[in-house]
Amino acid sequence: MPWVVRDAVRDINRMVGRRWQAIDPLLPDPAALPAGCGAPLVVNGDNGRMAGLGVCVHHHVPAGSLNQTWGAADRFTLVPRLAGQDVGAPADLLLAQWREHLATVGATRGPDSSASVVWPSMDITGVGALLRHGLQPLTVIAVRARPSVPPGSSGRPGPPTAPRGAHGVTIRAAGPADEDVVTDLELRLIRYDMHFGGPVWRAGTASLVREEIRGSLARPATWTWLAEYGGHPVGLLVAQPPQDSGWIAGMTSTSPAAYLQTMFVDTRERGTGIGAALVRNLHARLDAAGVAVTLLHHSQVNPLSAPFWYRMGYRPLWTSWESRPATALR
Repeated sequence: MPWVVRDAVRDINRMVGRRWQAIDPLLPDPAALPAGCGAPLVVNGDNGRMAGLGVCVHHHVPAGSLNQTWGAADRFTLVPRLAGQDVGAPADLLLAQWREHLATVGATRGPDSSASVVWPSMDITGVGALLRHGLQPLTVIAVRARPSVPPGSSGRPGPPTAPRGAHGVTIRAAGPADEDVVTDLELRLIRYDMHFGGPVWRAGTASLVREEIRGSLARPATWTWLAEYGGHPVGLLVAQPPQDSGWIAGMTSTSPAAYLQTMFVDTRERGTGIGAALVRNLHARLDAAGVAVTLLHHSQVNPLSAPFWYRMGYRPLWTSWESRPATALR
């Protein structure tokens, strides 16, 4: 990349970083742009100077990978960097260029493909452009910050306080003997989430989920909990501690970050406080350990997810806008 372009990219990243911090302090500084599947896309402002750029990243997920369950096999992601206070016009131009680029890539023509943009949830000025180009808000990365330390306290992590439970419900750590139960609840969650356009059921989904759960439950310190009512498992929560959450920790400016991977309650037991009890149990542990933020994914259009998670102290940080197949991008 010529030094003039490198300087322009650095300047745009600095402006984007300042803009993101003004919009939402939990957004990170913009990372270096990844290598794309083509040349960078560049848009200029009315003054002829570079107003933004973007990189298209193509990721093919091979068959037999559990990751194929979480989306299309061929994923095209636009990584944008747009400067200025109102990014609607440059976003429109960038998305139009991206569509032209995707039209030249053969893998976009298959039905098992997607085009997506991960956009700061609080950055409202580009939403109109995303909608005009046929992208739909599909998934949210939500964040919960650890509550502020009360005045006069040391601020050092301490033992977790006992969180409020649900009447008649026992929460316990899961172990290897719970493999069948945990697998059943996890697969029921995937089937439920398929209603909202996220997961894709694959031939190997059930066996691959079981394999991952078997390995997770074999660890000495489990981060999987079951809720039991009347001796029967009715709820599941799986989390990743900060040492396992590096893959998503860069999505926020604050560290350390944990990830809440799975939360599911039997449909017959929803609304009884079991889900809240599971989440409060995790929060008590994370807060006592000094974990600064917890991240999770939830479906934008699931009518239960957003109300529940926002009652539990989460809020949107990033929104994934997606078009499936990729050729549906306008």
